Amino acid sequence: MRGQVLTRILKQETFGQLGTFPSAMPSPTLTYRDRVVEGTGAGESFPLDFTAVEGNMDNFMTQIKNLAQSLYPCSAQKLDQDMRLHFLDNSSATCNDGSPAGYYIKESKGSKRWLIFLEGGWYCFNRQTCDTRYQTMRRFMSSLKWPRTRTGTGILSPQPEENPYWWNANMVFIPYCSSDAWSGASAKTDQSDYAFMGSVIIKEVVNELLTKGLDSAKVLLLAGSSAGGTGVLLNVDRVAEHLESRGQGEIQVRGLADSGWFLDNKQYRSTDCHSTISCDPTEAIRRGIRYWGSVVPESCRQTHIGEEWNCFFGYKVYPTLKSPVFVVQWLFDEAQLTVDNIHLTGHPVHEGQWRYIQNLGNELRNTLKDVPALFAPACLSHEVITRNYWMDIQVKGTSLPRALHCWDRASSPRRCPLRLIDSCPWPHCNPTCPTIRDQITGQEMSVIQFLKHMGFDVAKMAQQQGMDAGRLLGMLNNGN
Repeated sequence: MRGQVLTRILKQETFGQLGTFPSAMPSPTLTYRDRVVEGTGAGESFPLDFTAVEGNMDNFMTQIKNLAQSLYPCSAQKLDQDMRLHFLDNSSATCNDGSPAGYYIKESKGSKRWLIFLEGGWYCFNRQTCDTRYQTMRRFMSSLKWPRTRTGTGILSPQPEENPYWWNANMVFIPYCSSDAWSGASAKTDQSDYAFMGSVIIKEVVNELLTKGLDSAKVLLLAGSSAGGTGVLLNVDRVAEHLESRGQGEIQVRGLADSGWFLDNKQYRSTDCHSTISCDPTEAIRRGIRYWGSVVPESCRQTHIGEEWNCFFGYKVYPTLKSPVFVVQWLFDEAQLTVDNIHLTGHPVHEGQWRYIQNLGNELRNTLKDVPALFAPACLSHEVITRNYWMDIQVKGTSLPRALHCWDRASSPRRCPLRLIDSCPWPHCNPTCPTIRDQITGQEMSVIQFLKHMGFDVAKMAQQQGMDAGRLLGMLNNGN
C-alpha cells in the first residue's frame, strides 16, 4: 500500500511541481509522458503534500530529489542551484554609496510561485553612524564586492529535504545595501553623502521580475528577516498596490516577517545615541525617518500623521495592513535585547536584568495577541527562516515550515493550527530552541546550564510557578 501511495504522489505532485520538460531535453516516449502529466496541469506548480508519507519522510525526500535531478537537462551534471546576481537596469536605484543595487535570482520555469527575500542588517540614522557603518559593514552599503552567486538556505533552499514546501519556487534574494529598514526614497546628491533607496529598490526589482515570469505568477511571498522583516511590514501593501497598477492585480501578495517585530519599549538602561545598537529604538527611527526620506504604508501614515515613526513597529503598522502577513518572532529576541541595553556577553545577568528579560517575553506576547498567523517560540535568538535548522524549531508540536504550509493552503485551524505561541515564561524553555553555546568556551550548554548561567534562581522560579523546586528541575532536564 505504501508503495502505491508513494507512486501516486510522485506522479501527481512531483511532475506538477516540475511542470513541462524543457524543450532542449529529449522527451521520454509520448505515451509515458502523457500518462504521467495528464490531469496535473502541465506548467503548473503545486506544493507537495507530505501527510501520506510522514512516517518515512527521509526516504521520500531522497526519492523526490533524485527524481527532480533526473528530469533536468544534462542530468548527469550537478544541478545549478545557486542564485545569480543581476544589477538593476534602472541605474538610479542605488546602494548607499551610489553603486548599483541588484538582486540574486534562481528561476523555476514550471512554478507560478515567487519568493522575494529582503536581507536584514540593522541600519544607520545620521552621518556619524553611517560613516561608522561604511567603515565596518561596507557590504551593507555598497555592491562593489558582492559575489556573483549565492546559495539559498532555509526557505530559500532548492533542496526539498531542507525546504519541503517552497523548494521549487522562483527564488529572489535582494541584498540590503540601503541601511534604512527598506524604507528610503532619497537619492545621493552633491548635498547628501549617502543614498537611502530601500523602498525604491524593491519596486525596481519587482518591475524587472515582471519581465522574467512574475507576470504569470499566482502567489508572491515577500519575506525578510530582522530589518528585512520590518521591510516586509513596510512594503507588502506597496508591492500589492504596485502590481495592481501594472495590471497584475490577480497575483496574490503575502508577507512573511521574521524577527522584524520590534518594540518601542523603554530601555533597561538609557544611553545617548552615539551608536546604532545603543540608541533607543524610538529615537533612532525618529532620526532615521528624516535622514532616509522614508515612505511608510499610506494607511499607517494616515493613522500616525506627524509621527510616522510609529509605522516601523510591528504592533502599530500590522493593524493597518491589507495584505495577509505571517509573523515569525522569537519571544526573547537578541536584537531587541541589544537595543534595550541588555548585553549577554558571557557574564551572568543580575536579578533586575532577568526580570526585564522575562517582562520582554510578556510584552511581546501582548503585542501579538491579535495576529492570527503566528509562530513565536520562547527562545533567545534572532532570525530563523533562512537558517538550515529552521525545520527543527517547533511550537506545540508543529514546525515552522508546516505552519507556513497550513497558512499557504488556508487550512482549517482545527486540522492545522496557524497561531502558535509558547506560553512558558523564560528563555529557551522550549526544548526545540536553537543550540546555545558558551560565548567564552564555545561549548554547548543544556537548558538548565544556560538558565543558571543567566542567573536563574530555581527555588524562586518554582515558587512563582507554584511548584516544588525538584519538579521544576525535572521539567528543565526533560526539556519541558
